[in-house]
Amino acid sequence: MREQYKQEKQLTHTAFLQRENMQRHHTYDEELLQYQYIQEGNMASVEESMRLFRSGITGTLSDDPVRNFKYLFVASMTLVTRFCIEGGMEAETAYNLSDLYIQQADGCISVPEIQAFHTKMVTDLTERMAAIRKKPTYSKPVILCMDYIYSNLHTTITVAELSEQVKLTPNYLSALFKKETGSSLSDYIRNKRVEAAESMLKYSEYTYIEISNYLAFSSHSHFAKVFKERTGYTPKEYRTKFFRHNWS
Repeated sequence: MREQYKQEKQLTHTAFLQRENMQRHHTYDEELLQYQYIQEGNMASVEESMRLFRSGITGTLSDDPVRNFKYLFVASMTLVTRFCIEGGMEAETAYNLSDLYIQQADGCISVPEIQAFHTKMVTDLTERMAAIRKKPTYSKPVILCMDYIYSNLHTTITVAELSEQVKLTPNYLSALFKKETGSSLSDYIRNKRVEAAESMLKYSEYTYIEISNYLAFSSHSHFAKVFKERTGYTPKEYRTKFFRHNWS
């Protein structure tokens, strides 16, 4: 009871200070609107987000202005991530982007820099959501399958395993996935493994055998064969041509 009393007293004091400073938090509708814009791929999100984030009525989480805006950035990024996932972005992609942006925001050294970086983040995520909305929309079981495949490329993935994840029979899931994506589950998994291999060949120094093993190909020769079929290059040719190609 004493702890609850202390909390209530602190809340009352905080509310008093905000009234004294003519400060208020954004309304729920204001907050919701900007995230809906991002989710819809509507570039109006950029202007709305800039207005809210720079308004000075976003609340105070720290007495240090730079730290305060870093905290606000993290809070905003968390909600943006949630809305993007609900709007169709792969969960793993959304979380990876969130981690990357939060890490980079932590390196900002001034309030204007954080505000500008927040605008950059909102612009990027809104553009990504706009691109996603141009693609066909998928049912929840198919999206769950895609997320599971993305997170488990380093293991053997079976249709039975996927069907267990989404609570559908293997035959029904296979037919549904093919109907919505135009690709069989096995082809989709192989394509995602090849895409992951392309990134590893470009941006890491893992050997071909290590990449093959990590991405759960049955053998190095099978990896080389599938990779060549889908890219037109052997793994060695691909690395020679593209290794850190854009790392300038």
